[in-house]
Amino acid sequence: MQRSVLFMDVLRRRGNQFIDHYRAGKPPVLVFEYELVIDGASLERPCNYMLLRIKPEPGEKTDPTKRPYVVFDPRAGHGPGIGGSKEKSQVGVALKAGHPVYFVAFRPKPVPGQTLRDIALAEKIFLDKVIELHPDAEAKPAIVGNCQAGWAIMILSALAPEQASVISIAGSPLSYWAGKEGKDPMRYFGGLMGGNWLAAFSSDLGGGIFDGANLVSNFEFLNPANAIIGKPYNLYSKVDTEAERYLDFERWWSGHFLLTRDEIVELTSELFIGNKLTRGHIVSRDGTPVDLREIRAPIVVIASEGDNITPPPQALNWILDLYDDVDEIRANEQTIIYTVNRSVGHLGIFVSGRVAVKEHAEFVSSIELVETLPAGLFEMIIEEVEPEGGVMPGAPSYVARFEARTLDDIRAYDDGRDDEKPFEVVAHMSEVNEGLYETFVSPWLRPFFNEGLAEFQRFLHPQRQRYFWWSDINPFMAGIEVAATAIREKREEAGAENIYRRTENVMVRSAETFLERLTTQRDLMLEQFFKGVWTNPLLSAFAGEAASFADSRKPHASRRKEIEELRDLKLAAIAKRCEQGSFRQAIMRVIYAAIRETGKVDARGFAAAQEIWKSHPRFSEISRAELKAEAKEAALMVSYDIDKALDSLPMLLTSRQEREEAVALLRRIAEWRPDVAPEVKDLMVRVENILGTSEANGHGRIVPRSAKPVAAVPRAPKSGSVATRKPTLRSRH
Repeated sequence: MQRSVLFMDVLRRRGNQFIDHYRAGKPPVLVFEYELVIDGASLERPCNYMLLRIKPEPGEKTDPTKRPYVVFDPRAGHGPGIGGSKEKSQVGVALKAGHPVYFVAFRPKPVPGQTLRDIALAEKIFLDKVIELHPDAEAKPAIVGNCQAGWAIMILSALAPEQASVISIAGSPLSYWAGKEGKDPMRYFGGLMGGNWLAAFSSDLGGGIFDGANLVSNFEFLNPANAIIGKPYNLYSKVDTEAERYLDFERWWSGHFLLTRDEIVELTSELFIGNKLTRGHIVSRDGTPVDLREIRAPIVVIASEGDNITPPPQALNWILDLYDDVDEIRANEQTIIYTVNRSVGHLGIFVSGRVAVKEHAEFVSSIELVETLPAGLFEMIIEEVEPEGGVMPGAPSYVARFEARTLDDIRAYDDGRDDEKPFEVVAHMSEVNEGLYETFVSPWLRPFFNEGLAEFQRFLHPQRQRYFWWSDINPFMAGIEVAATAIREKREEAGAENIYRRTENVMVRSAETFLERLTTQRDLMLEQFFKGVWTNPLLSAFAGEAASFADSRKPHASRRKEIEELRDLKLAAIAKRCEQGSFRQAIMRVIYAAIRETGKVDARGFAAAQEIWKSHPRFSEISRAELKAEAKEAALMVSYDIDKALDSLPMLLTSRQEREEAVALLRRIAEWRPDVAPEVKDLMVRVENILGTSEANGHGRIVPRSAKPVAAVPRAPKSGSVATRKPTLRSRH
């Protein structure tokens, strides 16, 4: 009885909080102080977005010379602030590490007539402003996009490749049709309703405005067991300790934001139903095609197997859409890194404290390594280690390592792509249905729905009414606060072993499991209905998919000839530069060769190597930007022709003293930890043989994996060329 009253009191406070937040204009739910830098409403193409600067906590400072971070929050029905709604968050970990942090937020109502392209232009202006405010920063901003904001910053980075140093996208759907059969039902919703016309219809009913509360209802529809039973019971069963956390989250969850008709129609037509982004069918305002292969900054993708809104195939299959193999990624000089959490849900990817101190904190602490990784595909694997401090005091300590992967590793998260074929039919028929709606229905419907009627409809939406009815506006809630206060003064909690509490828990969990099974059956039924409709030969014929040359209008899956020509040009250019370079580049080549041979590198090893080479006068004499450029050049050479990159080392290290100095420095880096990889041992032997230093350093040389002695190599002649015996090396692509 006591818990029931306390539970209702929390719901009452939730309703009051909803009303207070609405009256305050629904500001961002950030727990950090902030100031407005740019208001998007003042731009030439106005929009409701704004750039905020996050203020550090009292007594703490940010370093203006450090790389700034810009966090973009999703606009998918809810308001901004979830990426900084607690101390252990994306904003929090970057702020604790001393980086200047900016936040891209938005107001509840859009500027009339604003489009997604207007928002993209505003975000570009925001990044330009951040760069302008930090002229002495060590690098361009690192940008972080959550969910919907992830594909937004990918489009932005494709159109303005030089604005960001590193990109992180969390829970962001980029391959919208992907998923596993029997799972991931959300991708079927558009097809079940006949396509995109429903978004236009909903907007017309709203007087040209789409209500974000509809998107929130869709999220809850995915998992009704949690929405109806799991989440309320978690509060009810722990009402003495769970109330504040529940109210903090509900402050964001209850903030429903609006989109213009143009925005929601473009979003659903171009992206979710049309899936045009990775196929290069989206163009900017000036007609420039959006090609994600134009992105130059390293891309870090954070996904989760527990995410039923953006499952791993939707977060990762865009890589398969763009590239045929890892050689193509290398030829395009693009670095793509991904990490997949095993259990956290969609919201947990960017709101969970555990993810913040693990995935996001490791992204921040490893960003120097991320930026200097060679072109290719890597998986970021995060392991817990003995506590060593870190950016979040009191949190577990983790270390990240990066292992080379192939596209087969990405394919393993999916069960094949044949199930995506019906979505082609959906996309074409959606355009037909939308055209019919726009021609014959919309012109007659719009005059009947003005702003006043639309606002009244939004007020009556069930998502809002459930907050109003539990607030103090409802006179029947008048006695709840008094009763709850009296109960707290004499609270007598039943223990966990109480027979009635145990029975209650069993009954609730049984009901939740029953509803989960019903939901599974519902999802399977919807999937079968979707397939039954959209695999129908008649509809395929109407959509043009059954035509003999239907594939001719689709982008070719393979660009092998183009890639090979590009590779040949780059190889020719590299061959000319291979015999030129500095002492630093020689060291870098060997380091990147070790990464290629072992197929992995960890953050601690990179940090140790940095400390070693930064203490060397030849490395400390140049700027960070110059060092990064030399590292990229060395990585490129090793990526294309590791043999030539290593065999030309004597051309870079012309004197005996330089060669011995280089080998000594490389040995220090290789031996920083006792468990030296066998591939690194073999590589060091090969380098010493190439440089002709094996005789002088034989007594301190790393012992090779093979027990057979390596024949000494004659000393290099004056020309610098060396005759070497090349051991066979395993290729790690």
